[in-house]
Amino acid sequence: MARWNIPTGFANLTQAIAANLRPKVVSICSPTAAHANDIQTALALKPRIIFCEKPITMSAAETEHWVNTCQQSGVLLAVNHTRRWAPDVVRLKTMLDSGEWGRLRSLNAVYNKGILNNGGHMIDLVQYLAGPLTVLCAGMPVHDHWSDDPTVPALMSTAEGVPFSLNIAHASDYAMFELELVMANGVLTMENGGMNWRIRRTIQSPYFQGYHSLGPAAETAGEYPLAMSAAVANLYGAATCGEPLASNGVSALSAQRICQKIREAAVAPQEKPI
Repeated sequence: MARWNIPTGFANLTQAIAANLRPKVVSICSPTAAHANDIQTALALKPRIIFCEKPITMSAAETEHWVNTCQQSGVLLAVNHTRRWAPDVVRLKTMLDSGEWGRLRSLNAVYNKGILNNGGHMIDLVQYLAGPLTVLCAGMPVHDHWSDDPTVPALMSTAEGVPFSLNIAHASDYAMFELELVMANGVLTMENGGMNWRIRRTIQSPYFQGYHSLGPAAETAGEYPLAMSAAVANLYGAATCGEPLASNGVSALSAQRICQKIREAAVAPQEKPI
C-alpha cells in the first residue's frame, strides 16, 4: 500500500467483503490449494474480471469446473501465463504466423520445478506460438521441488507434425526455462525465462560451397520484465471496452490438460529400461 500509494487496505479477505466493496478486478495470488475457494469468494463480489495465478487448480477437471462457472457467471477469467503478454513473444507469434522465419522444423525446451507449475508455462507458451499439442510419450518423473508435482520429460507434436521435445533440468541446481525454435531461416532461443534471446540466421556457408549454415549468434535483451504491465493494460482494456484477454481460462485449461496427460504417461521407476 505504501509503495503504490493505496489509501485503503485490509488484513484479510473477510475484512474486504465486510467493507461492501464491489471491485471490477479481483487478483488471486494465493497458493494453488486456496484458488478454488478464493474464486468462489471472488465470484460473490461480482467483479468484471478475476485474474488468477496458474495453475488454477491442481486438477484439470476442477479447473474446467471453475472456468465454466466463471463463464456462466459472466465473469472474465484471466490466468497469469505471463509470457503471452511479453511484447517480444507477441511479435514472435506475428512473425511465425507471417512466415518470416520460414517453416517451423522443431521445438526444444528445458524446464524444471514441476510439470504443472513451470511446465504449464512452457506448454502454454508453445501452444500460443505453434498451436495445439499432442502428447506422444513421456519419460521418468523427477521430484526436484514439489512433492505433488514432478518434473517430467516428454515428446509432443503440433497439429502440423512439428516435433516438440520437452527436456528437464533439476531445480536444486539452478532455475531453467528455455525454448529453442528451429526454423527454415534460422534458430531463435529464449534464454533465462525470456530475459534474453539468441538469434542465428541462415547464411551461405563460409566453408562449403553450395551449403547453408547458421551465422554468428546475436544476443538481445528480452522484454519479459514488461509482461506484467502489459497484462494490467490488457485487463483494463477487457474491463472497459471488451478487449480480448491474451491469457484466459480456456487457454490455461488447454495447457493443464496437456500437463496432466504427460504426468499420466510418465514412466514409472520400475519400468525404467535397462
